[in-house]
Amino acid sequence: MPTPVKMPQLGETVFEGTVARWLKQPGETVERQEPLLDITTDKIDTEVPAPAAGILLKVLAAEGTTVQVGSVIAYIGDQGEENDIQEPPQEAGETLEIAQSPEEASSHPASSAPTDAAPAPRPEGRAFVSPVVARISAEHNIDLADVQGSGRQGRVTKRDLLAFIDARNRRPPATHPASGEDEILQPLSNMRRMIAEHMSRSVRASPHVVTIFEADMTAVVRHRAARKAALAQKGIGLSFTPYFVAAVAAALRDNPTVNSRWTDAGLMLSRRIHVGIAAAVPDGLVVPVIRDADELNLLGLARAVNDLAERARRGELSPDEVRGGTFTVTNHGTSGSLLGTPIINQPQAAILGVGKISKRAVVNSGARTDGAPADPLLPSPDDSISIRPMCYLSLAFDHRILDGLAADTFLSDIVDRLQNWGA
Repeated sequence: MPTPVKMPQLGETVFEGTVARWLKQPGETVERQEPLLDITTDKIDTEVPAPAAGILLKVLAAEGTTVQVGSVIAYIGDQGEENDIQEPPQEAGETLEIAQSPEEASSHPASSAPTDAAPAPRPEGRAFVSPVVARISAEHNIDLADVQGSGRQGRVTKRDLLAFIDARNRRPPATHPASGEDEILQPLSNMRRMIAEHMSRSVRASPHVVTIFEADMTAVVRHRAARKAALAQKGIGLSFTPYFVAAVAAALRDNPTVNSRWTDAGLMLSRRIHVGIAAAVPDGLVVPVIRDADELNLLGLARAVNDLAERARRGELSPDEVRGGTFTVTNHGTSGSLLGTPIINQPQAAILGVGKISKRAVVNSGARTDGAPADPLLPSPDDSISIRPMCYLSLAFDHRILDGLAADTFLSDIVDRLQNWGA
């Protein structure tokens, strides 16, 4: 009998996966445990091995299809067993693109109608719309009647919808026809599409406000310089990122409202502190999460940052490792940027942007000795100028959750911990 290939459970919090690429085509021979297809979940691509040896008889989920965990996506068997394939029943097939998490399911409670009432007929064909398709079409103001469906009985799939959006975006304005000779279309990767969707949704969902502070990094730079060589001999690279994570984790402990997310019922405060670290990868950006960051010392944070960054670049992160963050740090200064206004990583309350650490001239206020009013903004004969390693820190926050004073208090807490590191 043919062996079914099912969408695997790639993590405890993973409920769906998108078929990114089939590495084998129907009719081709495949060995057991040989890579069969790539699955994308939360910008993480994972190779799925074949559960059995034989011939890839049939593919049920085309590339770009979002599939619920446990759904049958293909069959492997021997030559001539195509007729023995028993496809999933209609109801199971219709759930191919549905991927509700427990949170989504709880937001749509079961009907309170009497239990002996006749169940409503299940929508089929074009009348059936998965939550994913419904959300995307609403966000892009698309009438699904205008989209050609390729699913069962003409159902519009996520792949159909994304192709429609892409075609619409590439359509030249009527009054200014584009010249094909002057432009080259670069197809979007699955990761780029997911980043675009997530960032657009974040801007629409949260009223973003940004506050900016400047930090004197002298104490941190000296601390790192004194320990960097010794840790390098142990194979541990000590970058500046662990210092920022440590300061953030401690500040979140003292400012719990920042470690929360918005719900219509009220603020959901997290009891644990999970800090996401934005990491650049060839196709875009991923945010692996350091869980319980406040329970790790600087050495532990350095190990965690190095490990997650390396595995992110090699594409070895699991879906669970990029989920569940309660706050995010993005160190855009590593590429030379002095100042940035990052977009909140939903559903978090805020994100910290770290600029480049660079030497700048700083005025040190001295005590007035001429009898003039002691206003710190007025020049004094005892003022001096010194060269310090300075850094701009920008906090983008959800104004539904935090007001300016609360955000400034939190960011001031981070700055104070950095400027007095080791004191």
